[in-house]
Amino acid sequence: MNTQQFLWGHSKRYNDSSTHFKSMFSEKVQKISIDAGFTCPNRDGSKSTGGCTFCNNDSFTPSYCNLEKSVSQQIDEGIQFFARKYSNMLYLAYFQSYSNTYAPLSELVKLYDEALQNPKVVGLVIATRPDCLPDNVLDYLEQKSREVYVMVELGVESCDDDTLRFINRGHTFNESVLAIENLAKRGIHNCVHTILGLPGESREKVLDQARMLSKLPVENIKLHQLQIHAHTVMADQYKLQPELFQLYLTVDEYANLVVDYLELLNPKIVVERFVSQSPAGLLIAPNWGLKNYEFVAKVEKLLQLRNTWQGRLFVDFTHK
Repeated sequence: MNTQQFLWGHSKRYNDSSTHFKSMFSEKVQKISIDAGFTCPNRDGSKSTGGCTFCNNDSFTPSYCNLEKSVSQQIDEGIQFFARKYSNMLYLAYFQSYSNTYAPLSELVKLYDEALQNPKVVGLVIATRPDCLPDNVLDYLEQKSREVYVMVELGVESCDDDTLRFINRGHTFNESVLAIENLAKRGIHNCVHTILGLPGESREKVLDQARMLSKLPVENIKLHQLQIHAHTVMADQYKLQPELFQLYLTVDEYANLVVDYLELLNPKIVVERFVSQSPAGLLIAPNWGLKNYEFVAKVEKLLQLRNTWQGRLFVDFTHK
């Protein structure tokens, strides 16, 4: 295939998020992470306690996020941080920590509207769980999406119910499917989070995940390698039973898996991330010593070396 013939209309061998967002907004757009003090139903006892076995919220919370600061203050500080590089940048308010639709609608509306009061904020990105999207919240987000950009990021993590039980997610894959379909029907942008290498998931099961998600109306996706973080249930499990874990201990092993995954992935799906990067003080394993952009370069080089691309092996059953 000539690279100019890719479905997404540019020469990269995967449907990258940077190009995608450039096509949607007049200026460069950056997410500003916000911690608004939410919790989760598998932390507060509604479904379970202790949270997901892999979760240490400090592993993905930027320094300017602080519960002692209002939403407005966190946005102002985030803009100051990024404006040093790009003075004309626009921003998406990224409600990131825990389940950001898990509260009464009146409280959600107040927080989201506060974020949108800043003239440089052109939309919302809301991270949540598939089981935390009641109809009244979906109704509100559907209406709001007619006014500004709205994306809901869903922590799907796995397509296997046995895995979801083992990591204490507290929801099933069918609930993820329903959430993805409900968002798509209402015209609300969606992004799916998955973790590659969870306990009990073989390479073939990971690749089956790409096939399964490709059948759904998934718009964007974030891939994360399994990481063991300090002060988590999974860290204790890893110490006691390391044989349960098949971590991708080498960069090359994981990069090849990502390329295999991309080959099966629907080419319409925008890829936002291949890896996650955690603070060194929290990371137990695997420690690759690579920045995100370095891993992206490795994947792009591997796609070229293998002369392959996202969706090369994708089968579109809707046209059968």
